[in-house]
This record gives sequence, structure tokens and C-alpha cells, in this order.
Amino acid sequence: MLSDVRNAIDEFLARETAAGFMLFAAALLALVAVNSPLAPHYDGLLQTALEVRVGAFEIAKPLQLWINDGLMALFFFLVGLEVKREIVRGELSSMEKAGLPIVAAIGGMAVPALVFVAVNRDAAANLAGWAIPAATDIAFALGVLALLGRRIPAALKILLLAVAIIDDIGAIAIIAVFYTAEVSAFALGMAAIAIGVLVALNRFGVTRIAAYALVGLFLWVCVLKSGVHATLAGVVTALAVPLGGGDGKSPLERLEHGLHPWIAFAVLPLFAFANAGVSFDGLRADDLLAPLPLGIALGLLVGKQVGVFGFMLLAIRFGWARRPAGVSWRQLWGLACLTGIGFTMSLFIGSLAFDSAAHGDQVKIGVLTGSLAAGLLGFLILRAGRTGSGPNDALDPR
Repeated sequence: MLSDVRNAIDEFLARETAAGFMLFAAALLALVAVNSPLAPHYDGLLQTALEVRVGAFEIAKPLQLWINDGLMALFFFLVGLEVKREIVRGELSSMEKAGLPIVAAIGGMAVPALVFVAVNRDAAANLAGWAIPAATDIAFALGVLALLGRRIPAALKILLLAVAIIDDIGAIAIIAVFYTAEVSAFALGMAAIAIGVLVALNRFGVTRIAAYALVGLFLWVCVLKSGVHATLAGVVTALAVPLGGGDGKSPLERLEHGLHPWIAFAVLPLFAFANAGVSFDGLRADDLLAPLPLGIALGLLVGKQVGVFGFMLLAIRFGWARRPAGVSWRQLWGLACLTGIGFTMSLFIGSLAFDSAAHGDQVKIGVLTGSLAAGLLGFLILRAGRTGSGPNDALDPR
């Protein structure tokens, strides 16, 4: 049983690290396209109008919003599956296991938000972006860890996964509470009926994936029309999918295994390509120091580092959690830096926080610079450190 769990973790990490490189390639391609003669074609592609119409009912959006509202709902569906599995069986299944990542994730969301607000306190129009630096991109973070090879203990990778999953839960809650437009009572009512059907399917032990997919699609349409962000429908649907029962893989495990490659190697790279493009034409050094990009960059580079490492340090010192065996304080510091790689989730929250192109470009600049700096610093700290821990660790506070 233990070997099966380890094999599953190794497979997950291998996919996530490869996905990190795919994300980097997609983001680089978007930057090249926007800053080359291909720019009009790039913009034209993303603004291509697509619509689905059934009688008087229609959904009409440009391609970029189909990616952000539609394909990203599949990403959040996968996140929901992973969250449920970890809570029921994995690293979040007990407070003993979950204590350290929960504390780290709380610090990693609160402190970056405070840093952002402090930098933008005199720019009221920017304060809607307070949650942008609170997010972590697990694929990119694990991609950096992959570059370090065997010098990184497995316990550190598992801790990073757990922190990122809790971070995703926080991001989902933030989107639901703070980035919801005016709501339609009728659409929300229909969504509530769909959720009731999902609960009934689960309670009656229905294991056919098609049943959850059909109801989940209906729920997505209702949520899309309600004013609540449509990606949340993916999370709700995932939580209803059964985990356990029978001798073979559960519906949740089959879905997670089947969806993961599509999300990692198609959905997220498409999102990166559609959202990472920012023009450097006329960009000056002063633009990097504007409150919005500076607040995001400092939130990711400084806020994440201080929040995650500082909260872990306090939790361990006061006995609320334990430092993982074989993990040094320096490695925990490096991990804290890597959580500052926001990218996918930061860009996504930025797209919800601001509508204007000017704000959008500033968000991209802040996310790209902050994520790059955090990733590079984390890599250098972990590369300079050694495997293991003990009283001789230079960062040991004892």
C-alpha cells in the first residue's frame, strides 16, 4: 500500500514538473508573439468570437474568455478532485499532517496581500488586486524543484504540494467571495437545483462519470449566467464525485488520472498563451516601479517568503506543527520563496480584478517579474543548501 502511494506521488510530481516547462514555453511564446509582427494575429485570435445558441439561449464570448471561463473550469474541477482526495486520504487527512501546510498557506496568503495593500494604499483603483500575489503556481514551483534533482528530499516536495493545495482552496474562496459580479437569482436557483442533484447522485452511490459530467455542465452554464465566476462550478462538481468503494479505482481517481495530462499539457499552457502576452513597446524602468506591478512583485517575492517561512517558523517553535524529517530550515526558506511563483493563478485573479487593458498589462508585468525573481531566489537557496537538517543548520533558530 505504501509503495502504491509513493508511486502515485512520483507520477504526480513527474507530470507537474513537465507541466511547469510547458507553461514556461507557452508564456514565452505569448511574449514573443506580442512583441513581434505577429501581434495583430495574436490579438485577433484571442478576440475571435465564438457562440453557442439553442433557441433564444446563447453563450457568446471571445476565444480568450472561453479559455478563462470554460477551460479553466476544468482546471478547477481537477483542483477540486485533488483537494477532496487529500482531505479524505492524503496529506490533509489529519491535523498532524495538515498543521504545517495550513499555517504556511495562511501566512502565504495574508502577508502578500498586506504587502500589496501597503504599496497601493494611495492608489485606490488598484486595491481590487489585493489577492493577486496570494496565489501559488504549483506546476512552475515543482518545475524549479525538478531542476535540483536528488538534492531535494521527497518530504519537501510533498510539503510544497500540500501548501499549494491549501493555497488553491483559499484562492477558490477568494474568487467566490470577492470577485463575484451582480448575481441573477434565477440562475443561482437553477444552480442550487443542480448542486442538489449532484449531492443525490453521491448519496445514492452513483458511480457513472457521465452522470456527474452532464449535471456539472448544466451547473457550469447556470453559474456562468448567475454572475458568480463559472470556474467555481468545477470545484463544486468535483466535491460530489465519489472517492472509494469497490476494489478498483473510484470515479474520482479515474477522473483525476485521466484529466491530469489534458489539464497539465493543454488547458494550462493555453491559458498561459492567452494571458501572458504583454507588449514591451515603450516600457520603461519606471513602469516596473508603478504601484500596481510593484505591489504584485513585492507581494510574490517578499510577502510569500515572509508569510510562508515566518508562519512555519512560529508554528514549529511554539509546537503547533513539526518540521518534516530530513528537511532543513534552509530548505523550508527555499520552499517559501518558490511559493512566490504565482503565474497561472495570479494572472487568473488579475483578469477578474481588472477589466482595462492598461491594468491588465501592469498585472502581467508584476506577476512575471515577481514570479521570476521568487523562482530564481528559491532555486539559488535550495541549490546552495544541503540535504538533511540538524542543529548545525545555519538557519536553525534554536
